[in-house]
Amino acid sequence: MKQNWFPTLNAALESEGLLEAWDCTRAPIQYGQTVSWTWDNGTRYGRYISIYRDENGRYERPVNYNR
Repeated sequence: MKQNWFPTLNAALESEGLLEAWDCTRAPIQYGQTVSWTWDNGTRYGRYISIYRDENGRYERPVNYNR
């Protein structure tokens, strides 16, 4: 069974193999915020990634797909 909530951003991104997609110069994700971006992964239109951080600080498994 897949885990859907993670205590850290790194753990959430790693669950989908997206750790290298995060730009470390980006502002931290705030509580209750969703952050979305397109990652240039070498495909024609890149990969869409969206991640949510809840009010308790946990990160939801990222939604991601090729555009």
